Amino acid sequence: MPSSVTTAPRKTGLGSIRATPLTCFIGAELNNLDLAHAAADADLFAEVKALLLQHKVLFLRDQTMSRAEHVAFASRFGALEDHPVVGSDPEHPGLVRIYKNLESPPEHYENAWHCDATWREAPPMGAVLRCIEGPAVGGDTIWANMARAYEDLPPHIKDQIATLRASHSIESTFGAAMSVEQRHALKARFPDAEHPVVRTHPETGEKVLFVSGFATHFVNFHTPKNVRFGQDYAPGGANLLAYLIGRAAIPEYQVRWRWTPNSVAIWDNRCTQHYAVQDYWPAVRKMERAGIVGDAPF
Repeated sequence: MPSSVTTAPRKTGLGSIRATPLTCFIGAELNNLDLAHAAADADLFAEVKALLLQHKVLFLRDQTMSRAEHVAFASRFGALEDHPVVGSDPEHPGLVRIYKNLESPPEHYENAWHCDATWREAPPMGAVLRCIEGPAVGGDTIWANMARAYEDLPPHIKDQIATLRASHSIESTFGAAMSVEQRHALKARFPDAEHPVVRTHPETGEKVLFVSGFATHFVNFHTPKNVRFGQDYAPGGANLLAYLIGRAAIPEYQVRWRWTPNSVAIWDNRCTQHYAVQDYWPAVRKMERAGIVGDAPF
């Protein structure tokens, strides 16, 4: 079990970074850190990145950075990416404004367990999300540690999924509320991507359960070993996929964050899933997210 407080050795303008774990398996809150300062300090940023690899999600409050500083900090991790449905701030490419208010009732795509944009051939490495305005209560976000979810799987399930690959679709998620023509156009731009069900984290070497709400089916389950006369052996491909996707819902793997204005979450998209709780409408919730380009899972 992690210690209650981890203090990084290097001093910053605000004192040493203090990382307080929020649960046993995922998440830490950072104090004595200004992300705008970390955007311009390579050594300080390296400490933040090391803490991210350790805790998988980092949380901070009272970060009064500008949009330009938000983009500058996130860009330390790598190039930023646009979103084909939501779009970016015109003056800050890669910064997505997720604004929910009375004129925009909640869409029901964020309140599902998902790993961002796995419908891309190279899903995002991670993201930096900042709260601009939020409800007095509600609108929390929950993250789950999918490396721990894989680690706890029964041995026979690990054996069964070791070589499986799954198809991930934007058409069946964001496209579901579109017209047929719009949906087909979206799929033409972003054909279904195929990823291993168990990916290896490129920096930590951890094995990660890599299926979520964007995964529609296994592409290589129907082999003579698994199928007889056109039907799956129990538990079957569809049942197995549903079981694996459901692992994110186990509370022991989760951390829940209550947003306040100028609070920030930084997460590693390669080994986590998240769920945006939509219990707040018609209250206003305005968030700004910088998504970081990743690499193809292996």
